[in-house]
Amino acid sequence: MVVISMTDWHAVLLHLAGSYSFFAPVSFNGSMDYELIDEENTGDIIYNHPKPSTPVKTFFLPVKENVTADIKDQKRTLIMGVPSCDLAALDILDEMYLNRDYTDIYYKNRRKNSILIGYDCNSTVENCHCTSYGVNPFPEKNCDILLIKLDEKVFLQARSEKGNVLLKELENHAKVVEAFENEIQRISEKRKEIADALTQKNNKLPGYELSGRLIRESRNEIWKSYASTCVSCGACATICPTCTCFLLIDRPDFEKVRQLDACQYPGFERVAAGEDPLEELPVRFKNRYQCKYVWKPDKFKSIACTGCGRCIDTCIGKISKNELLEELASEEKA
Repeated sequence: MVVISMTDWHAVLLHLAGSYSFFAPVSFNGSMDYELIDEENTGDIIYNHPKPSTPVKTFFLPVKENVTADIKDQKRTLIMGVPSCDLAALDILDEMYLNRDYTDIYYKNRRKNSILIGYDCNSTVENCHCTSYGVNPFPEKNCDILLIKLDEKVFLQARSEKGNVLLKELENHAKVVEAFENEIQRISEKRKEIADALTQKNNKLPGYELSGRLIRESRNEIWKSYASTCVSCGACATICPTCTCFLLIDRPDFEKVRQLDACQYPGFERVAAGEDPLEELPVRFKNRYQCKYVWKPDKFKSIACTGCGRCIDTCIGKISKNELLEELASEEKA
């Protein structure tokens, strides 16, 4: 692990803003999300705070795109501040779009053309529950560089060949030194503190596999109860870092447009003659839980929920996925 002083780090940020399409989390209107970074807003970047509002999947799977268009050369994208929950979510996205019989060339090109800088989470927010599903609040996979800000210093660790190349590039713009052992120890202690806090906070929440069994065996009444305030806005699915359902829209001249879709929208499964197996709201509501905890585990190696809690954050109906699963767990114990 290497260290750069904050004074030198400012020069690094100016270089990155000039050399890449550079995105990092900034705060506005009481929330935090990715923003394109230029020379004017490098001082607004937020470090090591949990979860931007937008999941990193949006960089690789846009809300709408023409999937018959030629791929054009673009400036490389650097995305800084990716939390561990979003990095873990890339496992199932890569499995879907890269590691099956069909490779999605648009997704592949964006993944190849991007450099991901992951953040440790040095605090928690209300609905974070990554540790409940075996994901730690610090990056362990799928990032090129790990970044931690501590005591007016920036600590960096390469995690891939792309990360090694970038670190060497940064040495031309800043003094880079090895971290001291006591600094690394403080980082380890902070990681343990946050992980323990999350585990304790969510100690009633069943794990991923148990949640799947509880959902399979659940009674219909609980889905009717929790779906009673659902307005079918689809926010829970569209903001999820692992949900990727889409419509393929035909346009003139054989153009096809892929557009983000959500299983909570009315008409999501409507077919010819108007038949719709998900027409009833409680059935449609339960469908998403079955997809995440029952069906996807049967088809993929990777988990379909990484505990980011965004679905709870964004729900207009104030529905808590965690409260539902905790209630299922408590019923089994009763």
